[in-house]
Amino acid sequence: MADTPTTSPVRELPGEPSGGTAYLAAEGYEADLLHELGDIRAQYGRLILADGPPRPAAWAQNVWFEPRIIAVESIGDAARALKSIQRNWAAYAFHLHRRTNLVVEKLPPVSARPLTFGQTPPISPLGSWCFLDEKTVLAAPACSSPFANGEVHFVEDKTSPPNRAYLKLWDAFTVTGIAPKPGELCLDLGASPGGWTWVIQGLGAKVISVDKAPLAPHIASLPGVTALRQSAFAVEPRETGPVDWLFSDVICYPSRLFTFVEKWRLSGQVKAMLCTLKFQGDTDHETAARFAAVPGSRLFHLAHNKHELTWLWQRSEQATP
Repeated sequence: MADTPTTSPVRELPGEPSGGTAYLAAEGYEADLLHELGDIRAQYGRLILADGPPRPAAWAQNVWFEPRIIAVESIGDAARALKSIQRNWAAYAFHLHRRTNLVVEKLPPVSARPLTFGQTPPISPLGSWCFLDEKTVLAAPACSSPFANGEVHFVEDKTSPPNRAYLKLWDAFTVTGIAPKPGELCLDLGASPGGWTWVIQGLGAKVISVDKAPLAPHIASLPGVTALRQSAFAVEPRETGPVDWLFSDVICYPSRLFTFVEKWRLSGQVKAMLCTLKFQGDTDHETAARFAAVPGSRLFHLAHNKHELTWLWQRSEQATP
C-alpha cells in the first residue's frame, strides 16, 4: 500500500447508524481497518461504525465509545447540543468542512499546542463529533485517545536526532505511558543511524545498538551506548544474557520478525519488547493477528506510523517462558 494518504468516499450501508462503536482509521488505511472489523454498519470517510462493544482494531487511530445521534436545526443548535454534554470536543470533518468549522468557533477552545516529549498527556475527557449531514451530528463523549483524532503532535527536535524515526518512539511512549527506566539495559536492533538509540539513551537507559551500518558519530559517543556492527537477527539471547527491553525498527517481513521475537520471548531473557511491523506490498493481516494474539501484547497504529503497526509486549511477572 502506498504511503500517500488517500480519501475514502462516503459509503453508507442500509440502516441508520445509532449506538455501537465508531472507529477512526489511520489516514490512508481505511481498507485495513475494514478488514479487521468485518461486518460494519456505515462508513463516513475514515470513520467506520459497527454494532456492539469495541472490537480489537489496530488500524483505528481513535475509537469513539457509545456514539449518539443528535438531530440539529442550525449551527448554533449543534454547538449548544455538544456543550450540553461536556466542554471539550474534537471535530472530524469528512465533508461539510465550513459548517463544521462554524460549529468549532462556537465551542470552548481546546488546546492544540504540540506536546513536549515527557509532558503529561491531557487528562480531561475529549469527545469527538462530526456532521453526518446538515441536520445530523454523530457525537461520542468518550474516546480511546486524549488527542484530537488520535494524533499526537510534538515539539520536534530538529538538531539532535539523526533522523525522524525518533518520533515513533516518542509517540509510543506517550500513548502507552510505558518506557525504559534509568539504568535498564536495552537492545536496539537495526539501530543505524541511531534515532531510537538517541531516545532510549535520553531516558537514562543503557543501549546496545545493533546494525551492520554505523551509528551517527554523535550518537555512538553518547554515554551508555554500545554499538555492535552485525546483523540484527544474529543477536542471540544466550549471547547477550538478560535484557530489560528489545526494540526493533528493522525493515523486514513481519513473519520473519515474529519468528525472531518469539525466540526471545520464549527464552525468558527479555522483559519487554517494542517493534515496528513494516508491511511490504499488501498488509500481512495473518501475521499481524499472530502478534496481537501473543499474551501481554498490544498492537496499534501510531500517528507517526506509515504502512506499519507498532507491537508492544510485556512479560507478566507470573508468566513462565
